[in-house]
Amino acid sequence: MPGVKRERDDAVGVLTLDEPATLNAMTPDLLGDLALAIREMTEDPGVRALVLTGAGRGFCSGQNLKAASILGDDIVDGVMRYYWPAFRALRECQVPVVVAVNGVAAGGGFSLAMAGDVIVAARSASFIQVFSRIALVPDLGSTWLLPRLVGRQRALELMLMNEPLSAETAREWGLVREVFDDSALQGGALALARKLANGPTRALVATRRLIEESEHASYADQFRREIETQAEIHRSADALEGRNAFLEKRAARFSGR
Repeated sequence: MPGVKRERDDAVGVLTLDEPATLNAMTPDLLGDLALAIREMTEDPGVRALVLTGAGRGFCSGQNLKAASILGDDIVDGVMRYYWPAFRALRECQVPVVVAVNGVAAGGGFSLAMAGDVIVAARSASFIQVFSRIALVPDLGSTWLLPRLVGRQRALELMLMNEPLSAETAREWGLVREVFDDSALQGGALALARKLANGPTRALVATRRLIEESEHASYADQFRREIETQAEIHRSADALEGRNAFLEKRAARFSGR
């Protein structure tokens, strides 16, 4: 059945949007299954990183307009009910999330890619906002995420001009960490996710949370919040292991606890 395919690669959970006939266009069912898949994967303490990618020729082509009627007459209520849980699950995921963009990431698909922690891309991948082409405004978090990733001017240019952004340019702009040959994307994404999975999971997730909070905090407030978080984290098993490994001049062996 179409939906989200779940796989395991040791400590890495791999989630694949699996509706290739529509280039994995968003539907309430697809995003509902994505939210469920993230929860299922992260309930397993053995999963310490996720990879999100798309089946077939594209990552996600945006909203499936044929399924838009499912949202109901109240578009705000419909989107917040059916779409927001998946985006929230990505932003608040309790393990790091690597997004592997294997083709076009358009409209809401672009938004979905940005909701993860790190983006890698196939050389043939492209990113496009699309919205103003159909007389709409960017949504699903784009106006919050994109300026923070590439800066106000570049974000506005992408949103107003609707010109595709190549994977290489996305890397130069800081949107994408690394570009791989198409055949090497999966392996590259898994290698990065394995590296994150071997890290101190609680500290990594807490770092993401601090970055999120800093967008709305003063310097003084954030200074204090960092130390408050540090006081919590430093008692963790991984923090103890990190200190011992440093003192013993050896590589740390983190457990995610």
